[in-house]
Amino acid sequence: MAAVVLAAAAAWVAHHLLSVLVAMRGQGSGFSYAYAAMFVLLVIQFGAAYLERPAKVTDRVQGALDQLHVVGLVPAYNEDAAALRACLESMIFQTRKPQTIYVVDDGSKHTEGYQKVKRWFLEVAPVHGITAAWHIQANRGKRHAQAAAILSTPDADIYWTVDSDTVSDPHALAELLKPFGNPEVQSVAGIVMAANVHSSFLTRFTDLWFVAGQLTDRSSLSVIGSVWVNSGPIAAYRASIIRSNMKAYLTETFFGRRVPFSDDSMLTLFAMLRGRTVQQPSAFAYSLMPEKINHFSRMFLRWMRGSFIRSWWRVRYLPLTSFGWWAHIVRWAQSVAATILFVAVMIVSPIVEFNPEAIPWMLGVPIIVGYAQTLRYMTLRRSDQSTLYQWGTWALTPVAVIFALVWLRAIRWYGVATCWKTGSWGTRQTVEVAMN
Repeated sequence: MAAVVLAAAAAWVAHHLLSVLVAMRGQGSGFSYAYAAMFVLLVIQFGAAYLERPAKVTDRVQGALDQLHVVGLVPAYNEDAAALRACLESMIFQTRKPQTIYVVDDGSKHTEGYQKVKRWFLEVAPVHGITAAWHIQANRGKRHAQAAAILSTPDADIYWTVDSDTVSDPHALAELLKPFGNPEVQSVAGIVMAANVHSSFLTRFTDLWFVAGQLTDRSSLSVIGSVWVNSGPIAAYRASIIRSNMKAYLTETFFGRRVPFSDDSMLTLFAMLRGRTVQQPSAFAYSLMPEKINHFSRMFLRWMRGSFIRSWWRVRYLPLTSFGWWAHIVRWAQSVAATILFVAVMIVSPIVEFNPEAIPWMLGVPIIVGYAQTLRYMTLRRSDQSTLYQWGTWALTPVAVIFALVWLRAIRWYGVATCWKTGSWGTRQTVEVAMN
């Protein structure tokens, strides 16, 4: 399939070259230059993504990493008790164990089964040499839940952030720590996959879209040491970064309004200001994904509002000389241009002058690009998926592409237009997804 994609890309290169040459002669479409520029950016992004390799360390560096004091942060709010136990169990049975696992119940209203999980956790973790802590506080939001644990663990060298609905791969922490062998690295992102990939059609193609995005977009940024956003379910930070920015983290406002969400991108920005932010593509976690479209849409809307707010801070605080600043500007310009072209080609043009011959191009090009992007999904193997099932998921790429082009793009710009609207935990006022 890679050979097929490369052949298609070569043909596409030739097409764009010819289109630009024709446009330079005063013929052809005026969009040729824009399409060619976006194609170049796409090739650069894909090429950089394929250059990413997992960090590896020598025995000497591994010895130093083994001495790091690691604290796992697990904020919980209205979480399914079975999911919370599975999360903690996966953290306890890591091949490289954390020194401490700190659970903070942020005033959950739905706590059926929590006491049983708490007793099990406080009993089992110490048996495996892990200090266990369980703190209950009034509802103040995820950031304050993390802060309660951080303020109680002054000896930590590394904070490992884990969402309470996430099961960590047994080697997750060991792999997350390896990039810290480079003293310039300040934060490390892992790869998040859907734990409930078999639950619904939505979770299946969401897993495809989400994993492919991490292995292309984030991978390309990792190569230059400028990952913008670490995923909350699996990330690690040097403790000094979080401690020195705690006040800003807890009191962030945007045009006078408190910002309680987008915590992971805020922590990543702090890390970017200190050094390199990277992804470790061999560190995995399995998180519960929304099983209903309204739940997914609310989650994505919250992400997009946070993304726009964080963009302001990147433009304001990242150095102009940094790769991250320019990559960020280029990516937003690319997003705006893509939206304008989408509206012009897909909506305005058919209304003004309908051309049936354009339909295959209008649908075919995004799907071909989508297949090229999601091809990296096939580089991962899961014990709960057969090869046939995985190929079947990859075949859903057109669904994911159309979903992203239409629905997610609309939500993105609606999120930009309503970025001042904030909430606490945003999508979990009740237990919405349970562990099967």
